[in-house]
Amino acid sequence: MGTERFDALREQVRGQVIESDDPEYDEARLVFNGMVDRRPAAVLRVSQVADVMAAIRYAHGLGLDLALRGGGHSAPGFGTVDGGLVLDFSARRGVRVDPARRTARVEAGATWADFNHATHAFGLASTGGIIGSTGVAGLTLGGGIGYLARKYGLACDNLISADVVLADGSFVTASEAENADLFWALRGGSGNFGAVTSLEFQLHPVDMVHVGLIFYDAAHGVQAGAAYREWIASQPEEMGAFYGFHQGPPVPFLPEEWHGRPIAVVGGMWTGNVDEGPAHWQPMLDAAPVLGSMFAPMPYPALNIMFDGLNGIPGLQGYWKADFLRTLSDDALRVAVEYAPGIPTPHSANHFYPIDGAVQRVAPEATAFAHRDVGFSPAIAGQWPDASENESNIAWVRSYWSALHEYSEPGGYLNFQDADDLPRIEATLGSNYARLAEVKAKYDPDNFFHVNQNIKPASVTQAAPAAPTLPPEAAPTA
Repeated sequence: MGTERFDALREQVRGQVIESDDPEYDEARLVFNGMVDRRPAAVLRVSQVADVMAAIRYAHGLGLDLALRGGGHSAPGFGTVDGGLVLDFSARRGVRVDPARRTARVEAGATWADFNHATHAFGLASTGGIIGSTGVAGLTLGGGIGYLARKYGLACDNLISADVVLADGSFVTASEAENADLFWALRGGSGNFGAVTSLEFQLHPVDMVHVGLIFYDAAHGVQAGAAYREWIASQPEEMGAFYGFHQGPPVPFLPEEWHGRPIAVVGGMWTGNVDEGPAHWQPMLDAAPVLGSMFAPMPYPALNIMFDGLNGIPGLQGYWKADFLRTLSDDALRVAVEYAPGIPTPHSANHFYPIDGAVQRVAPEATAFAHRDVGFSPAIAGQWPDASENESNIAWVRSYWSALHEYSEPGGYLNFQDADDLPRIEATLGSNYARLAEVKAKYDPDNFFHVNQNIKPASVTQAAPAAPTLPPEAAPTA
């Protein structure tokens, strides 16, 4: 069609419109997952909300698929789309803190590292992700598990309001007072209802925290995991920690002979008085033989970026799976130990995140995130640099997930799912799916926003648009 196709859009926006002939194109089309290699017709680097309104009207009028990119961390690569228009919010990363009200207004391209840097200046924080480069918007709209969840709830539980551009290009604010049904759906229903341009969060007093990492031989993973299961349930909600399996990272507090070998790990933070931290970690030091450990008081934002050098590297090949567990049973732990030797690289992770405390004090129907009665959210995040290993590593993730799924509840945490999990969307959203489909029909009846873990509008009977699929060379045999 040539570059003239987007000349009319250029006249309506302040941001840069990038097409395939432009020198910035190959960089502009990239997302975090190096396995995703798509060629959009154009990428708009959003300058302001008016750009979003104009671009949505333009794409809708031409029948173009639209992808929304904040942090770009979506495992399935939903931040881009072949032949369509990408709205890239990466230049819109502002965070404005109101310390008196303990709130923060965040633009759609901000990462959790941006958010935490801004709020920490006032001794405040809100539940965010485990990796600093993860986008605030995407994580929140999918629920938002993090270290502070036991104490303060999910990221979506701390959302006060959101500014949204709808499929017709109109601008609305969603909150308990305005468009309350849309506000309900945004808290766990992902990007199905519109383009969120900013989010307002409730903040909490969080400053210095006592960080802990404890490593065990993965062969002791059932013993250590059973102790973790009892320990985390007995701990005050100021303790936020996950249990998982990794390849031993190249850190000085782990003996070199364990670098690259399968290990089990407990990691997280105590957010109470830092002087009390060591006593709270001690039971896990006694749980099983310890290979290495690290404890230190540090600013909360420092923990949030601690793993970025291993798990937050853009361009790695990536494939993810997720579930929910009623409990972290010994049977589930035995599956994790069995599959630990196959962990592809030090960049990969298998974590079990607790779903308890403040998360469970929110009713399942109060937000779109319905799974408030489970105990843990397991994530299997395979990441590796060499595309030639895609088939074997994807097969490992799928095999591990299939074995663990025997002990799992229906559905799984939306933010940890991949493109081929779309058929699970009703189970993933659980008891709230029917209501979400009705909200979708009200705000996006044509399913314009479908490049996501898609919710089909209640009034639509035809098949939903297909989700992006893995490249043929990456898809393993059944």
